Amino acid sequence: MSSNPPGLCCLSGVKHGDKTSKKIIFVATDIFGHVLSNVQLIADDFASQGYYVVVPDLFGGEAIPWTPFEKLGEVEGLAEWFDRHKLEVVEPIVDKVLSHVKQDFAPTSIGAVGYCLGAKYVVRLLGEKKIDAGAIAHPSYVTDDEVKKVTLPLNISAAQNDPIFTLENRVKTEKTLTKNGSIFEIAVYSGVTHGFACRVDPTIAVAKYAKEKAFFSQVAFFAQYLK
Repeated sequence: MSSNPPGLCCLSGVKHGDKTSKKIIFVATDIFGHVLSNVQLIADDFASQGYYVVVPDLFGGEAIPWTPFEKLGEVEGLAEWFDRHKLEVVEPIVDKVLSHVKQDFAPTSIGAVGYCLGAKYVVRLLGEKKIDAGAIAHPSYVTDDEVKKVTLPLNISAAQNDPIFTLENRVKTEKTLTKNGSIFEIAVYSGVTHGFACRVDPTIAVAKYAKEKAFFSQVAFFAQYLK
């Protein structure tokens, strides 16, 4: 293989996720936190769509180390971890980062994406009208009362087989959002389980499709509601 020396073309291109973008995406992660490469790649994907993306450390440097699902039961102190990172601890971090974003970037609009545990905070931000639109995937810990406060646009990606966000939960959520007069979308993907939108095995075709389709659904949703 041979090639010519570097030229001016090697220095050209478009910078993704430039801070000059006034449209912000706030990513609320699952328990594996902002250090997981999966969520960093998702952030890059959103940045490539023209957003400035913020992925805060929600757990004070104590994100759960990457552990395969079948091994999570062996993680020591998992119950204690959840107790240390409950709502009263995590939400002030979310609010502080969001306040910083609003003050320093003066955005025209803010969207938030939440995966699993992070979905709870996206729903709460929507309910408190602190953001303009939200997208969540395979949510956990979200309460009925939190959903009842949501009237702003919400995109939901769900797995058909999910012991956390079950069929009953999905139907109840749809009924509540309908009663609220909310703008919402709910997409259910077969052949995948909880965690598919950020922790899927990309070598499995149906799982890869579901993950990518959920992402592009979120992108299209934000394109409609973040101006």
